[in-house]
Formats: sequence, structure tokens, C-alpha cells
Amino acid sequence: MSYLCDASATSLIIIDMQEKLMPVIFDNAHVLRRAALLAQAARLLAIRVIGTAQQPLRLGRTVPLIDGMLDQTIEKSSFDACAEPTFLAALENGRDELVVLGCEAHVCVLQTVLGLLHRQRRVKLVIDAIGSRQERDKSCAIDRARAAGAEIVSSEMVMFEWMKDSDHPKFREILKLIK
Repeated sequence: MSYLCDASATSLIIIDMQEKLMPVIFDNAHVLRRAALLAQAARLLAIRVIGTAQQPLRLGRTVPLIDGMLDQTIEKSSFDACAEPTFLAALENGRDELVVLGCEAHVCVLQTVLGLLHRQRRVKLVIDAIGSRQERDKSCAIDRARAAGAEIVSSEMVMFEWMKDSDHPKFREILKLIK
């Protein structure tokens, strides 16, 4: 298990935050706000942001708030994004810490987290930026991811760990995002 999140070693993974899926997610406005906040911070800190889209012809595109912050979007049909060679190739960027968020927590997010852990990747699951239709499914997914070896973090934990210090050149900009 790692000490703190390291911006220089991180890729941010945003799973399936799509137009037709987000309206049915429990507390969707909060999940979307936290995801967008983390994506904005990642952009400020030059952290690669990779998104996935599950069957976009059926579930729609990535929501516009998130879509504009993605460096790459990988379309998929498998619940586990690791089943897509394009996804695995996108992770071959020398950054071995993967911060994961998105929907649905108990399906695509969890299966991707488990797939990454199976491949010996370091995974941090952002609990305030994941969602499911049912709150109990999200809770169960967090428990299972933790038991499998994922570190459980919040979006603010990640952002402050990425900066490490209040003297960081982007501290004021990121603090404005949080407030």
C-alpha cells in the first residue's frame, strides 16, 4: 500500500459517467460534482484523465461536464474495462497509480477495479465520486474493493495529496475549486 497519492505517478480513470445513466444514479448531482472537481484538479496538475463509455449508442455519450476534461475515451461493452485492449494500452504511460471513479460502483467500477488489482496495479477508489442506482450496492462495492486491496479515498484527500504542500504552485487554483 502506498503512502500518499503521487500526482507524477497517477492516471485518473473515469468510468461510464454517461448521459442516460447519470439521471438514475443515487445522489447523482453530488457524484457528478465530485468527479468534475477531481477531473479539473487533474487537468491543472497535468494528470492524464482517461474515460470509458459503456455501450454509448445505448447509454449516451459521457456527460458534457466530464467529457471536455477527458484526454481519451474508450468505448466498451465489457463491464471490466480491462477486457478492452485499448484501455490497457492507455494505461501503459509509466504511471502506476490509478485513481478510479464513476458509475455504476457495483458493476463497471468494481469490475474494473478488480481487473486492475488482478493485474497488480495500485488502485485508489474515490468513494464520493462513485455512484450506483441503489445506495446499498455502492456500499457493497466499496467493501469488496477494499477487501481486494483497493485504497479507499475521498476526492479532497486525493487533491491535497497530489499537491503535498500549501506552497504548491497550483494550490490556490485548486483551493478555489474546493470552496
